[in-house]
Amino acid sequence: MQLTLSSDKRACGMAAAEAGARLLRAALDRAGHATIVLATGASQFEMLAHLASLPDIAWQRVTAFHLDEYAGLPISHPASFRRYLWERFVRILPLPLRAIHYIDAEIDATAEAMRLSELIAGHRVDVGFVGIGENGHLAFNDPPADFETTAPYLVATLDEACRRQQLGEGWFATLGDVPRTAVSMSVHRIMASEAIICTVPEARKAHAVRGAVEGPVTPAVPASILQRHPQCGIFLDGEAAARLSR
Repeated sequence: MQLTLSSDKRACGMAAAEAGARLLRAALDRAGHATIVLATGASQFEMLAHLASLPDIAWQRVTAFHLDEYAGLPISHPASFRRYLWERFVRILPLPLRAIHYIDAEIDATAEAMRLSELIAGHRVDVGFVGIGENGHLAFNDPPADFETTAPYLVATLDEACRRQQLGEGWFATLGDVPRTAVSMSVHRIMASEAIICTVPEARKAHAVRGAVEGPVTPAVPASILQRHPQCGIFLDGEAAARLSR
């Protein structure tokens, strides 16, 4: 892990985006095309906005995969991550993506996980853009996460801490409205990315950040697996880093 500490949430997102853009440009120069994975959620607002604004990225040669999405949620719902990606990233790009593979788990989450697993099988993921949840989750792999499955996408059960985070961020009116399952990229497939950019701002993530960065690698803190990735950048603001010893 390489830690980058910024003064505030905006600067954190900008630093993560610029690091990701450098990796993306290098992949495009090397192979002529590139594949990325995109996270969503409140922690990614500034990173995605800045990434979309950066120059000299041949987006028409970039394929994107969606990291996770609720099961049973229509795209019209304010919490839909398909809607989020379109509104906050895809539609503001200066050039259209070569392809973007959204997760549509509204009708049949199991079939959608299988469809995406087949689609991503032929792709080398050059940059995975991810975050860390308040409960230490990585994508929707809540604790205790499955570190062993090699399925690229799976149907995940959301724990109460995860569902309360979604409620607290304002995506849903009541806890009962928060879906209990989602389609998520697996830990194994995230870790297969050539490089990972992990953006984690805000004080509410400080406990999870400490466990992920300084604790043991354990399914109880799913994001702790990032310690084993050879090229993982963790981007924090001062609040998220407040409980670290270094």
